[in-house]
Amino acid sequence: MELDSYARLQHDGRRQRAVREGIVAGLTSRNYHRAVEGVLDRYGIEKSSVSREFVAASAAQLKTLCEKKLDELDLAAILIDGIYLGKQVLVVALGIETSGKKHVLGLWQGATENTAVVKDLLEDLVERGLNPERRYLFVIDGAKALRAGIERVFGKRAEVQRCQLHKRRNVKEYLPKNAQGDYDRRIRNAYAMTNYAEAKAELEKIFRQLERVNPSAARSLEEGMEETLTVHRLGVGELLRRRLATTNPIESCLSTVKRVARNVKRWHGGDQPLRWTATGLLEAEKKFRKVKGFRELEALHRKLNPSLTQQAQVA
Repeated sequence: MELDSYARLQHDGRRQRAVREGIVAGLTSRNYHRAVEGVLDRYGIEKSSVSREFVAASAAQLKTLCEKKLDELDLAAILIDGIYLGKQVLVVALGIETSGKKHVLGLWQGATENTAVVKDLLEDLVERGLNPERRYLFVIDGAKALRAGIERVFGKRAEVQRCQLHKRRNVKEYLPKNAQGDYDRRIRNAYAMTNYAEAKAELEKIFRQLERVNPSAARSLEEGMEETLTVHRLGVGELLRRRLATTNPIESCLSTVKRVARNVKRWHGGDQPLRWTATGLLEAEKKFRKVKGFRELEALHRKLNPSLTQQAQVA
């Protein structure tokens, strides 16, 4: 006798959604049937069925993310970072609208976090509606490949903010332990300054002192120093500046991907890393909140795009 409840579970998509939610919550395909046995009264769900259902569900998640239209998003900032799953790197883009809302924009798969991967990701965003003539604030961890990929697509128009936390960590790694705390505190205090000229002067002072202590640490601080102060130069207010001066918002998304994929023991080729990453990113997107200081994003957009603002006022 065919049960109506079983037929509905098979055909209305509920089983696929249930499998996706269960695996995202931490179940594995091996123990899934044990977890649902008491609730579903033995629907006959086994490891192979769960695997097939999750492949289908995660493929749908990937399709949703990769086909998302971006032309209606009023973006002011774009954060880019990568995550390694097995031997593959997935480069992810996160956008912040002038309203403060965050959106996962897309991802691209490669063997390394190289310039070509970043360029292809950005070109894909443009094809889906990202305005290449508009100026955005790009926030990156300081990787040269990310910087080069942004420049290839957006040229000199792009404003780039290098992550201040990554800069502090890089400098710290060159210093002996007895000097790490003091110099890290001084660099942190310099970045906390509101005035661009004062913050830059203080970092240059630290650089000159580091030259005598450890030339390698000094070169690390000097490399890309100007781009770690982009939010200062643009006059971004303190509350928003703290959010846009680091890659923390996108790293939070990637930590959700790692949590969702923590039970994967072996990474295969094909679209497996893409599917799992898309599933984790869309799971993170459900819990997005507006960035603190979001009321200043409109002013940042006007400063980056004065000509577009004037055109809108005329229209």
